[in-house]
Amino acid sequence: MLVEMRTYSFGPGGAADYLKAYNGRPRQLQSEILGRLLGLYQSEVGELNQLVFLWGFDSHDERDRRRRALMADAEFAEFRRGTRHLVLRQENRLLSAA
Repeated sequence: MLVEMRTYSFGPGGAADYLKAYNGRPRQLQSEILGRLLGLYQSEVGELNQLVFLWGFDSHDERDRRRRALMADAEFAEFRRGTRHLVLRQENRLLSAA
C-alpha cells in the first residue's frame, strides 16, 4: 500500500476555519473520489496550526488517477478556491511500507 501524507500549515485560527469549510460536502466529495482517508490529524505539540491528511492507495497509478479526478471536479475546485487564502504552506509525501 502507498500512503500519501499531505500536511497543510495555517496561520493562527486558520486550521479551524479550514475544517469548518471542509467538513460536510467537500470532505464527502474528496473521500468519494480519493477513496481511503486513513486519518485526519491536527498537531498539538511542535509546529502548530497544521492538519495532516493520510490517504491510502493500492498503487501510484491509482493515486494518480484519483488525484486527477479530484482536480477535475468543479465542486471541489470551488472549495479549494474558497480556502486557498488560509493555507500558508503545503507538504506532500508518498510513504511506502518499510
